[in-house]
Amino acid sequence: MIVYYLYFPYVAVLAGLMFYECFKNSKPRWWSYVVLVAPITTPYFIFKSRKEAGIVPFALFLSTFTLVVVAEFFLYGRYMEANKYSGMSPVVRNMIVLSDQLKDSTAKLDNALIKLENLSKVESRINEIKKTIDFIHQLRDIMKKNQEDIEHLKKYTSDYQQFFVKKDLEWVFDIQRFYHNRNVVNHYNSLEKYLFSFEELLKYTYVNFYNITKVKSEEHLKNYDEYYLRYRRAVDSHNRFNVKRIEYQNAYLHQYPETKPYLPGERQTDTFKLWE
Repeated sequence: MIVYYLYFPYVAVLAGLMFYECFKNSKPRWWSYVVLVAPITTPYFIFKSRKEAGIVPFALFLSTFTLVVVAEFFLYGRYMEANKYSGMSPVVRNMIVLSDQLKDSTAKLDNALIKLENLSKVESRINEIKKTIDFIHQLRDIMKKNQEDIEHLKKYTSDYQQFFVKKDLEWVFDIQRFYHNRNVVNHYNSLEKYLFSFEELLKYTYVNFYNITKVKSEEHLKNYDEYYLRYRRAVDSHNRFNVKRIEYQNAYLHQYPETKPYLPGERQTDTFKLWE
């Protein structure tokens, strides 16, 4: 393990300077050896050699020593992060990578759904409608990535099932079982239907905004009502499935708390408000 590449050269230079100090001022040469072994003793020898004049060398030592120690901690932390999976088998390392990917995409999906909830509450102005339509497109890409991560993890778990059983990595199967559950599958399906109906309503409203809001065209208002009715049904359906998924998830987290980072966020507890 490569660490201390700053500390040892620094201590060697420090001991060399102390040796020169001892030679110049006729002090015991063994001071430099003590500094080499225990550099923290340097201030003692500085003041012993220079008395009051040692303030400046002491301040210089304190600042450089602190800088070296902080730099070593930073380099050590970076080294450990880069090699945190080095002692694990390739199968476990790949599983952790897949789990981390799922955790990240799940967090992004959570944040996107929260933003969609906020967008659905804004006043129906044409600029806001266009922003919401564009965001739904982004949200679909985020959902697709999250679903791909789920499928990759489920497939990988199945492919190496015997290995995970042998290693007693039960949390892997807990995640797989959660995403196989009917409540979770229905939740994702209802979310897709909700996004589809919401986007259809927004597109129609955006294209026909003037006829709906200003002209009050009977034909356009009738079509709008039909889009809105489908949208409202999708909202109600998704909210029902979402409540069931939340209830199931809360019970699951209580039973398997180690799965929490890989499941939909707890902030997805509010029902979607109807767009007006």
